[in-house]
Amino acid sequence: MAQPDLPPGVHVFERGWLSANNILFTGGGETVLVDSGYCTHAPQTLALVESVLGPRPLDILINTHLHSDHCGGNAALQARYPDLRTLIPPGHAQQVADWDPVALTYLPTGQLCPQFGFTRALRPGSSKLFGTEMWEVHAAPGHDPHSLIFFEPRSRVLISADALWENGFGVVFPELEGADAFSEVAATLDLIERLNPKIVVPGHGRVFAYAPQVLARARQRLDSFVGNPGRHAHHAAKVLLKFKLLETQRQDFDAFMQWAIETPYFMQIKGKFFADVPARAWIEQLSAELVAAGVAQRDGSCIANA
Repeated sequence: MAQPDLPPGVHVFERGWLSANNILFTGGGETVLVDSGYCTHAPQTLALVESVLGPRPLDILINTHLHSDHCGGNAALQARYPDLRTLIPPGHAQQVADWDPVALTYLPTGQLCPQFGFTRALRPGSSKLFGTEMWEVHAAPGHDPHSLIFFEPRSRVLISADALWENGFGVVFPELEGADAFSEVAATLDLIERLNPKIVVPGHGRVFAYAPQVLARARQRLDSFVGNPGRHAHHAAKVLLKFKLLETQRQDFDAFMQWAIETPYFMQIKGKFFADVPARAWIEQLSAELVAAGVAQRDGSCIANA
């Protein structure tokens, strides 16, 4: 199926699942980039941006939320464009100002994110000029309590981050930490239904035409997690392992096992939902499921991204 056409001056760089998609706006007086990908992909992010901008500078960088796959390229872009203004959601602004990689979840999840600064917070309920159009800024808690989504009402394009993908939504991390975040996911899906977009630019995956069945699939997935929180936790654990494989591409399995055991967030999930299962047996089971699903390969003592 052909992807829907975006308005002129909107460029979407569809990335793999280690890096979030990047959306570059070149119309108007200032250039704007939404999300910067993971840090190990920063050279590719710079190359993609420069391939469109040429000698023109990048003026504004905006993060939908501060997970490492959405802001890991911030530092590299700030180094490349010294006058770059960076706008982030307000919820973690103090932690970025203080640079607290624990509160920002980078250390607990075993992920990387070079230190970056920001110019100001971009608050929900405001509007921001992206290219030639004013985009609405909406709070979209659930996947991340401080996540933002952006909507342009004239073209009805939605930048949905990880609040809505073509086949679901991102892991609901606050729910793993004891918050009642499934209800926030439901409220965000209700918001998207009210906005009634025509085109959705997700945080991961291809640009797609919005249809009611997309939201129906997301709600069905949410209902399955509400009915069985352990299923969601199991899914989240596999996502963390897969993310590590996307970063390393190939790793000695004993080292991979040790990384998981030493990663606080991963073991927090185990302690909360799977306390009765030995850690090594649990990681072996999750890894086997990744291999069976075709997203990883096990070759003797090594495990690799498929």
